[in-house]
Amino acid sequence: MASAPSPSPVSVSVQFVLTGIVWGSSFLFIAVALTGMTPAQVAGGRLLFGALALAAVVAIRRERMPRSPRIWAHLCVLGVTFCVVPFLLFAWAEQHVSSGLASIFNATTPIMTAVMAWAVFRVERLRAGQLAGIALGILGVVVIIAPGALTDLGGSTVAQVALLGATACYGFSLAYMRRFLSNAGLTGIAFAFGYIGPAALLMLLLSPLILAEPMRLTPAVVASIVALGVLGTGLAYVWNQNTLRAWGPTRASTVTYITPVVGVALGIVVLGEKITWNEPAGALIVFLGILLVQDRVRLRRRAAA
Repeated sequence: MASAPSPSPVSVSVQFVLTGIVWGSSFLFIAVALTGMTPAQVAGGRLLFGALALAAVVAIRRERMPRSPRIWAHLCVLGVTFCVVPFLLFAWAEQHVSSGLASIFNATTPIMTAVMAWAVFRVERLRAGQLAGIALGILGVVVIIAPGALTDLGGSTVAQVALLGATACYGFSLAYMRRFLSNAGLTGIAFAFGYIGPAALLMLLLSPLILAEPMRLTPAVVASIVALGVLGTGLAYVWNQNTLRAWGPTRASTVTYITPVVGVALGIVVLGEKITWNEPAGALIVFLGILLVQDRVRLRRRAAA
């Protein structure tokens, strides 16, 4: 069978921008969905619609799924650590913090990934500049959290810690992929369906508990959960994989810089959220830390010959 033609540079650029917009919008979709659903229902709904969307793409493209029980076991681990747990944490946290702030915390994922790859799985060595980037990222998080924590140790502070727990799950999962599934022989789409599918199945098995509380399925709630699943947990993964293959992981990961901008902007414009000085200030420090961690800038450059 002939391989599918590579997307054009313009198509890849469009998909990159769409991924950033959709993932940045996901925090707005979560906030709206929470007006009629519990956090567990939001997480289960997005996984269900995401799995259905990816299943359709897998079927249309006739993607080959793995046969090895070992690979499926690793994919099931990812279903829990990359989907179920962080989705639950993000949905729960957005009951107590703004969608814009949640999108800012999501930007710490590259730093969490570097920490997990270096300290937990030992698949990466970090230079001094990258360690400095991790330290800067921690400082940025402190700037974001500290003012509220000093005045109130209530739900908002706990929710921000939960957001960090969610991005730590993302970092763990990305490092786990590199450690155990880097040679799985799957396309990006089949790979994404391989862990989103089991995650959705797990939430379906828990549906007697999840659906115990009634839902208020207004048109806005239904539209948000469908968009969150089909776009944010489904098609955006396809676009991201196309960008990853065309540009490589370093350039493709710059989508991290788009999502918080979109998330904060939508929170202000659509939901009327407000931000305080420390949130953008901390975000800028986090972004500088990401630049160092991803080796985009270095503390010292060799002099040109």
